[in-house]
Amino acid sequence: MSAALESALARPLTQLSEEERMFQASVRQFAREQIAPHVRRMDEEGAMRGELIRQFFELGLMGIEIPEEYGGQGGSFFQAVLAVEEIAAVDPAAAVVVDVQNTLVNNALLRWGSEEQKRRYLPRLARDTVGAYALSEAGAGSDAFALATRAVEEDDGYLLTGRKLWITNASEAGLFVLFANANPEAGYRGITCFLVERDFPGLQVGKKEDKLGIRASSTCELILENCRVPKENVMGEVGKGYKIAIETLNEGRIAIAAQMTGLARAALEHAVSYARQRKQFGRPIAEFQAVQFDLARMAVEVEAARLLTYNAARLRDAGLPFVTEAAMAKYYSSEIAEQVASKAVEIFGGVGFTKDYPVEKLYRDAKIGRIYEGTSNMQLATIARQILGKPVGSGEHLKR
Repeated sequence: MSAALESALARPLTQLSEEERMFQASVRQFAREQIAPHVRRMDEEGAMRGELIRQFFELGLMGIEIPEEYGGQGGSFFQAVLAVEEIAAVDPAAAVVVDVQNTLVNNALLRWGSEEQKRRYLPRLARDTVGAYALSEAGAGSDAFALATRAVEEDDGYLLTGRKLWITNASEAGLFVLFANANPEAGYRGITCFLVERDFPGLQVGKKEDKLGIRASSTCELILENCRVPKENVMGEVGKGYKIAIETLNEGRIAIAAQMTGLARAALEHAVSYARQRKQFGRPIAEFQAVQFDLARMAVEVEAARLLTYNAARLRDAGLPFVTEAAMAKYYSSEIAEQVASKAVEIFGGVGFTKDYPVEKLYRDAKIGRIYEGTSNMQLATIARQILGKPVGSGEHLKR
């Protein structure tokens, strides 16, 4: 083990390097200055501002781990996690755009793409092309490998037919990491990963979902009717798409944990600020022990979620096993995000139930954390299999 790696591993989890601190500070400033003024309107309209997405690209936030030779920032997975957390503390919907791009789409290409695929797509993903991860279907949620989308081989490629649901970033995406079964008789061993461009004939982006939370983040269906995909756009080996999906989602869950941690942190910060200002019985409610204890419990939960998340991210960057830690981080952070946001609404009282104050939106945004990229129950199943020494099966995956 190198001295640099030993030093990094010896550092307390929340103690950032100078580079990480500078990166965190720049993202935090950008989120507060450029995203915050538009959060309410984007939520009401259910749409992400195109200008914000352009700024994400200009600041390098859409290609954090992409090497510089492909036009990216050459950063770490941990930096991507920091970016998601800081943006989520202002708007969890904006954070998920950056999350999917970095931890699912870019990550899959970096690990499984051929050199030709990397040179063709990574510069675009770093520069101006939004990516999406298309796995889920109507009958393939927690059992994400019960895929009905089929890939039929032809001389020069494949014809894909089927329908994908709940695809994040689909409205803006120019490239889809899409899974279809090229050999249904082989079950999940027929699942293959394809790189599908938006303008490929036979691909249509369908209905956009009208959601409870993270409303500015687009979630759409994809309709494939004999969508022609050239053979050079098969990523990895034919029939090995299940492995790509498993390993990519394991990493993506760490970023969902960061999103939920950022959300919970924001709810706590808003609650603390309001408790100091709001007066009842002649004094700020922050002076009442019941409120103090609520805030203290919220702070403990946020810190615990951050530690779990940072630990999983550091393990991943160090090349060490992290599947259990990723599941723990995702499970716990999504659970406490909902709890902390709910308690923040209560501390605000009646005004917390209105859209004039930010905690109402955070409460709505929190709910998705226990559902996507593996429900809380699926995370518990993964953790149980790991601690009981059983192999991880195909049932641990979910939607995006």
